[in-house]
Amino acid sequence: MNPTGDEYFDSAEFRDLLAEYEQAIGSGAPVFLDADELAEIADYYQVTGRTDEADEAISLALERSPGATMPLTYKIHEALAMGDPEAAEGYLAQMIERDEPEYTYNRAEIMVAKGEIDEADNFLRENFKTVPPDEYQDYVLDVASIFSDYGYGEKAMAWLSKAKPEDTNDFKELMARTLFGLGKFKDSEKLFNELIDRDPFSKNYWNMLASAQFMSEDYNAAVTSSEYAIAIDPNDPEALMAKANGLYRLDNYEQALDYYRRYTQQVPDDEFSLLNQGACLVNLNRMDEAEQVLLEAISVGGKNSPYLVDIYQELAFVHSEKGEVDKALEYLNATDHLDCDHIQLNVVKGHVLLAGGRLEEAERLFRKAINDSPSPQLTLLRVIVSLYDNRYLTAAYTLFKKFFTLVDDDWNDGYAYMALCCWDMKKYDEFLSYLKEACSRNTQEVRMVLGHLFPEDVEPKDYYSYIKEKLSQQ
Repeated sequence: MNPTGDEYFDSAEFRDLLAEYEQAIGSGAPVFLDADELAEIADYYQVTGRTDEADEAISLALERSPGATMPLTYKIHEALAMGDPEAAEGYLAQMIERDEPEYTYNRAEIMVAKGEIDEADNFLRENFKTVPPDEYQDYVLDVASIFSDYGYGEKAMAWLSKAKPEDTNDFKELMARTLFGLGKFKDSEKLFNELIDRDPFSKNYWNMLASAQFMSEDYNAAVTSSEYAIAIDPNDPEALMAKANGLYRLDNYEQALDYYRRYTQQVPDDEFSLLNQGACLVNLNRMDEAEQVLLEAISVGGKNSPYLVDIYQELAFVHSEKGEVDKALEYLNATDHLDCDHIQLNVVKGHVLLAGGRLEEAERLFRKAINDSPSPQLTLLRVIVSLYDNRYLTAAYTLFKKFFTLVDDDWNDGYAYMALCCWDMKKYDEFLSYLKEACSRNTQEVRMVLGHLFPEDVEPKDYYSYIKEKLSQQ
């Protein structure tokens, strides 16, 4: 039995319960467990990906206690995970014990899942007035957890502020997750490190730490944290995905590809992993393999996949690299009826046309994208980057010069690209000038654009000082 990262599921108490259940099921003997215990077993099976066994356990629970709270809560969560709040409401209506806190939480969670955020908050505040004082703490923490789980960090923090601070793992974890949702990744990271100091064998803490580090753009640290989670459970999908994502951001496409594939072995029907495998293969210039895995992503995700636009775009890059401009445009044109950034897609179409030497068509699309854009400066920057990527260096350099006279003093994008353009054109004095600007303005762009020019152990913010020191030693 692999560790789940859940304290109760990994406990001896639950293992004994599970063994009793599985022995009874395996031998055909009667199962002497109540509905709540069967719901716990179903939760365990669901967490570990054994969905058929979860369904069997929860069906038995509902057969024995049709209106029981815990089995119906399981069904509600299952329905919400499938994006079906109406089904969840049907299960809620079957609950007998409507004075229980779990009924209140389920009702509120359904409202949140339907996007009725303020209504849910008001409902919970009204109900709070009836909560006995000795249950205040549990109530506000449970409510904060609901909002945190759905990504409403401000609501979660408002409820957390009503709680008495606790030096417990559960309280620290909820605070850390809430801070993460508010974009306070460094604060979140600090708390997850404290939790790991208490429980270094929790793969969940390592995974959450990796997520916080990833969002802070500390990709090396994120990879290291994911490796600890993988050491605890070599087949943990979240850890495998975290390591793959970190490696991808570090431009280590070969290893990233390996970990995306390992993730897919555990979660075969996830087109996001297949999309990322395709992107790795594109970056490795293995276009035939990329096309095959991207077509598989379409097959797995279907026409309603939220990643369909990204898949089509990667397929367009594949065919563009093969010199098949019309085929590339066919995939890009397939996005015309989809809900996406059509202005950005016109820039991509122009890029493909430019790569194919069809300059007039590319120019028309670039102009249309800029004219239609609510952020014409950002779109113009993307066009200039496309010129650079297609090796129209002089044109890109000239437009960059013009571009930086048009933007405000607080504009932070594009300087790293201009530095790279100057580097390629051997304009080294200007390279240093734009590198300095880039390092002070946008370290994420600096890493992405210029990272290949510097050792891995040098932080993007230090690129300028690093190269100045190197030059002073010559």
